[in-house]
Amino acid sequence: MKQTDLREAMKDAMRAKDAVRLSVIRGILTAVTNELVAKGGKPTDELSEEDITAIIRRASKQRKDSIEQFEKGGRADLAEGEKAELAIIESMLPALMSETDVRAAATAKAAELGITDKEKANQLMGALMKDLKGKADGTVVKAVVDSMFA
Repeated sequence: MKQTDLREAMKDAMRAKDAVRLSVIRGILTAVTNELVAKGGKPTDELSEEDITAIIRRASKQRKDSIEQFEKGGRADLAEGEKAELAIIESMLPALMSETDVRAAATAKAAELGITDKEKANQLMGALMKDLKGKADGTVVKAVVDSMFA
């Protein structure tokens, strides 16, 4: 997703009077601007799609953590609001690889690196995460690697 896409989505949310979607998109655009400034750029510069995807993933993770904390604290009302925001955020993210695809990539990488035992599983995990960054969920990758040497 590009910054121009985010700005258009913000305009659409304004026209539709969708307060939750508007709030989420504004938050992401603010995070994008903060990232630009932190990298020494101007707020009018453009970030790469990978950087924007990373920002959106970070927002998704924050919402998931908040939902967990609110549910532990017995605040279902606040958790529902976070769930609504999470659904909007996840609709902006590209689809992640399935477990089957991750397993195929892990098997190929293990063969490439010559890893056949559990002792080098961390090496395989590191190489996979480097290759699949932003394409696969880390918990799925870890589960696949663990199951390969179980």
